[in-house]
Amino acid sequence: MTATSTPPAPTVTTEPSPTQRPHRAARVEDRVRAVVSRFQKARGWRPRVEPFTGYGSERRVRVLGRALLANPAYDPATTADRRGWRYFFTAPAPREEVRVHVGDVTVDVVSDRGGYLDVTVDVALPPGWHDVTFRPASGEVAVGRVLVVGDGRRLGVISDIDDTTMVTAVPRPLLAAWNTFVRHSSARVPVPGMAVLYQGIAAATPGTPFVYVSTGAWNTAANLRRFLQRNAYPPGPLLLTDWGPTNTGWFRSGQQHKNTSIDRLVRELPDVDWLLVGDDGQHDPEIYTRAARRHPDHVAAIAIRQLTPAQQVLSHGTPMPAPAEDADRVRRDAPVPTAQGADGAALARSLTEALAGYRR
Repeated sequence: MTATSTPPAPTVTTEPSPTQRPHRAARVEDRVRAVVSRFQKARGWRPRVEPFTGYGSERRVRVLGRALLANPAYDPATTADRRGWRYFFTAPAPREEVRVHVGDVTVDVVSDRGGYLDVTVDVALPPGWHDVTFRPASGEVAVGRVLVVGDGRRLGVISDIDDTTMVTAVPRPLLAAWNTFVRHSSARVPVPGMAVLYQGIAAATPGTPFVYVSTGAWNTAANLRRFLQRNAYPPGPLLLTDWGPTNTGWFRSGQQHKNTSIDRLVRELPDVDWLLVGDDGQHDPEIYTRAARRHPDHVAAIAIRQLTPAQQVLSHGTPMPAPAEDADRVRRDAPVPTAQGADGAALARSLTEALAGYRR
């Protein structure tokens, strides 16, 4: 959706169209949330906005956030380094009116059924980081950020998170649940060498945007931002998902989320040649091969971190095809250069050859 007016702008809603009747599970969830929200508001809970990092071009930006109901005693300083399960005890504020200000443009947005704010704003901004102000109809002002990518051909990085930047053991349910819900954020372990690899790309190609795309829940966004910052990964937007029922079913498709996110980034940032970085523990090879076939002029290369046989067992519960076989399949199927390696250092060596012919 797009808004270009000056304040006050018409209200823009992120709700689905009336013809999209939500799935039965979503309707039940909405009724439960409505009851809980009335109870919380009666006890003095008020809306607050959790900003997410947005992105865009010099003419248009995508602003992201979530409206939540907060206890009057809520203190953001106390949310740092909590156990993972605490991030999932949130109270969304659906249909909440929020005024968003970015650059010299102000728009009014209405949160969707999960409290999410996702609006595209036409605004002239120079390349770099810019503040976005969120002002709920009743509640405190929150400030987020948006990354504006400059015009002109350049390299960009789309990175997976689980088992690519951090050791997660996803999708094996018990290990993933332990890592996600029990461990403190500061206890998460980075994949060796990946931050150094990304730092090297950023230094060699200034102005490179980094976007982290994961099937993880938006509830963990603050946790993931702290992890990336603590381990010296280049800052960039997170594109995550909302766990739970949707308009079409009980659960969201992780593969569809990644496919849609990549397609949208290619469409909204057409000057960027993307390096797609993931691992062979889930579906990244297939997702990235699809993206390269679909957008051969916008994908510079594919880099796949190869899990060891033991890591494959931890991730899947059973051994997967040998890494060499998986690598050969990616090289055979993808119409762009590919790189493989067990960690950041090995990927860096492989990428030197894969990106040798790349020119901005």
